Amino acid sequence: MKLSPIAQKMFNAILILSSLLILAGIIYYHSVAAVPFAIGVILTAGLNVLKVKMLDRTVARAVTMEKTNSAWFVWAQYFIRYILTGLILTLAALTPVISLPGAAFGILTWPVATFAMKSFINKNEA
Repeated sequence: MKLSPIAQKMFNAILILSSLLILAGIIYYHSVAAVPFAIGVILTAGLNVLKVKMLDRTVARAVTMEKTNSAWFVWAQYFIRYILTGLILTLAALTPVISLPGAAFGILTWPVATFAMKSFINKNEA
């Protein structure tokens, strides 16, 4: 499925922010301790990319549905995205190979990318 232009820009923003976080982790840790941090960021960046694809698909499908059906569908998709986020954070908390701060910072790429899209997107494109 091809992503919408806004979803593609969100995808790129998440990848750029995740790369910057990994670079910051390498600079901060100066050692092998940066690897769990990077794994946490990569894992949550993958989750955020999946969430962008899910959200894009949800919007595309919801606009073709009836109002009551689309409301339930959008709510269910929203709930699924947050269950996935909770599972990844729980996995990061319970697994020593994945850094919980790395996963938490990686999760924050979603709202930061959303803010960046809202702040920097050309008003004519929306």
